[in-house]
Amino acid sequence: MNHRILSLVMSRLLITAITLVIVSFAVFFATMMLPGDTATILLGQAATPEAVAGLRTAMHLDEPAVIRFIRWFGGLLTGDLGTSYANDMPIADLIAGRFINTLKLAGVTALFSVPIALTLGITAAMMRGSLYDRIVTVLTIGVISVPEFMVATSAVLLFAVYLKWLPALSFANEVHSITDLLRVYAMPVVTLTFVVSAQMIRMTRAAVVETLNTPYVEMALLKGASRKRIVLKHALPNALGPIVNAVALSLSYLLGGVIIVETIFNYPGIAKLMVDAVATRDLPLIQSCAMIFCVGYLILITLADILAILSNPRLR
Repeated sequence: MNHRILSLVMSRLLITAITLVIVSFAVFFATMMLPGDTATILLGQAATPEAVAGLRTAMHLDEPAVIRFIRWFGGLLTGDLGTSYANDMPIADLIAGRFINTLKLAGVTALFSVPIALTLGITAAMMRGSLYDRIVTVLTIGVISVPEFMVATSAVLLFAVYLKWLPALSFANEVHSITDLLRVYAMPVVTLTFVVSAQMIRMTRAAVVETLNTPYVEMALLKGASRKRIVLKHALPNALGPIVNAVALSLSYLLGGVIIVETIFNYPGIAKLMVDAVATRDLPLIQSCAMIFCVGYLILITLADILAILSNPRLR
């Protein structure tokens, strides 16, 4: 690894660290702006002012926001996520099982969506201007135009209400066989695959088409190389950076799309846990769940940038 590549990688990691601090600051103070008083919500409207004041003191809600942010951020750095207000349990224990469920859903979705999207994007670029390319382009634009909650609701109406093939709710803890696995994950995975794949197909196609228009690809074509060889040997290696970025950006969208999907299908993941925490104004739990999504997004984007740097033949 030469000096230039190393400096670019280190600068990207530094930018990620600075971004993480800024994001944590934004997450903390955004949750502070949620309407309603946490102590009043937990004790109920019939609570006396003395009881509310005592609970606020016990939860350090009467301290300045800056002091609470420093304590909270210090806990994040040491792995201490704090204690849930509503459940009086360590947040790490609450999140552990839910985090595994969300990772399962994201992993199964990526397992299906990435190969499908790359295959359609690359083949559409190879047959640019053909009927196949136009069909793929129209379908991807159509899917991008439909929000994920519409796709999820339509899937419930079709497969659960009318056809009665699949359950309307997904209970990840009830998986005991391959059949149960398909029934639980079918609709959430199909919904997320539709949403994630469309953008990935377009970005992959654009990256390969741009590479196919370069002079060295035209030279290979003039030398008599087959289209398959041109794409596999010349275009794809040089389009790897943009393709990796396309995959990372699309998969990072899972972190946002999964919130709606988990809520609609009642899937027991982190996103559903965060939505429930908003209803009870459980601020530490909301902040921890939000930071998990932000860290996951930053990791995906940083890995994509580093892989793009390492795969760039000009830098090597």
